[in-house]
This record gives sequence, structure tokens and C-alpha cells, in this order.
Amino acid sequence: MKIRGIHYHVDVYSEGEPLVLLHGFTGSSHNWKSVMNDLRNCTFILIDIIGHGNTESPEAPSRYKMEEVVKDLASILDEIKIEKANFLGYSMGGRLALAFAATFPNRVNKLILESSSPGLKFVEEREKRKHEDEKLAGEIVRDGIVKFVERWENIPLFATQKRLPIQQRNSIRQQRLQNSNLGLANSLIGMGTGAQVSLWEELPNIKIPVLLLCGELDKKFCDIAKNMDEHLSISVVKQINDAGHAIHVEQPRIFGKIVNEFLNTDLSVN
Repeated sequence: MKIRGIHYHVDVYSEGEPLVLLHGFTGSSHNWKSVMNDLRNCTFILIDIIGHGNTESPEAPSRYKMEEVVKDLASILDEIKIEKANFLGYSMGGRLALAFAATFPNRVNKLILESSSPGLKFVEEREKRKHEDEKLAGEIVRDGIVKFVERWENIPLFATQKRLPIQQRNSIRQQRLQNSNLGLANSLIGMGTGAQVSLWEELPNIKIPVLLLCGELDKKFCDIAKNMDEHLSISVVKQINDAGHAIHVEQPRIFGKIVNEFLNTDLSVN
């Protein structure tokens, strides 16, 4: 569908309550297929985020800003005539889901954030990260997608994925290679962690139930989840054993069970 001048790839599988699924950096909506069978009574709305998968990769980095992509999500919901939905976001997709909930609080029922954050608290941190993201974006454009993916899958954040079967690791690699140099580079520049406005101060204003998921082997994001939990009004932290950053990939059945329980539990009175 064409959304605010950009061609977006959106899959909708209709069964029950709407659930928007937002993938991480270098990912696509395809990444969620492994957990969909374990999620019950959902109308799945799978979106390739701008610059990823089969969604368009415009040349202007400004089009990838978090504020712009949040507006895109609202327009997608309008297009498919859904007023309110649950949101599940992983890593970058979690930052986007949180930004959407902060901007359009009346359009989100429940929020599930997997290995994600509200951004960096301090200006100095953001400036440093922004510089690093811009440098990496330049390398992606210069060296190409193959060299970048080889580097990306070997960063410490994804070390636990080396335990996955080789066939599954190859499938993840092939999906990453489907992305474009320009799309990934502009995504880093426009909506990377350095470019994103910090949402830490917005957390107390988010009054919907929030599930914070982290893998026990991903200490950094477990610490972030516990910190976020202290600022949110209605939240639950679940630390998943024997999992790293991508819980839905490494422990899909457990992931699905926890998400189902959260979606089907009334937490509003807690």
C-alpha cells in the first residue's frame, strides 16, 4: 500500500484482536513467521519498516525519522480500518512501537517490547552514538550489503545465535541480504538509537499495560528493562532463560506462551 508517498509492504492475517508486529534493524516481517503459530486469536499486521524488506527505501534520510515512521504506522492502521491494536516490537521495532504509543496513546491496547529501549538518556550519549551510526551507514553504502551482514551477524549482541542450527542461521542471513544498502544506511541515520529523541521522560505518561521481555544472556537489555519497569505505570518484566537478544528466534515457543498470557490477562487494575 502507498502510505504518505512511500510504498509499504504489509501482510494482514485476520483471526482476532489486532497485533502489530515490528521487526528489528536488518530484519523484515518474515522474522515473525516462526512465532505466529504460537500466538492465539490475533489479527496479525506484519509491516516491513521503511528501508527494510519489501518496503520502499527512499533516498532522503529525513524520511526515516522516528516521528515520520510513527505517522506512517498510524496511516497504515487507517488504511486497513483498525482504530486500536496491540503492538509487539523487537529491538529497533520496539523503539518504534514505544514511540507510537507515546504519540498515539489512544491507538494502543497493550505494548510488548522485546530487547528494546526508550533511547539514550543523555545528549552526550546520543551524539556519540549518532556519530557511530553515521559512520556505519557510510560503510554499508561503501562496502555493500554482503560485507556488512557478515560483520553484523558477528557482533557480540548476536553471539548466542551461533548456537542455532546452521539451516536457521543461513535463513536469517538470506533474509538480511534481501535488504538494500541505502535502506539500512538511511535507517541508521534517520531512526538509529543516536538519532532518536529519548523517551525516558515519557514512560510515566504511558498508562497502558507494557510487557518488557529480555534474554538472560543479554544483560544490557535486561538492565534497561528493569529500569524501564520502575518508570512505567503498568508493566511486567520477563527474563527468558537461555536466550540472548532475539528471544523470538532463540526461544520461540516460550516467547509465544509469555506473549499469549500477557495479551489475555487483565492488568489494568494492578
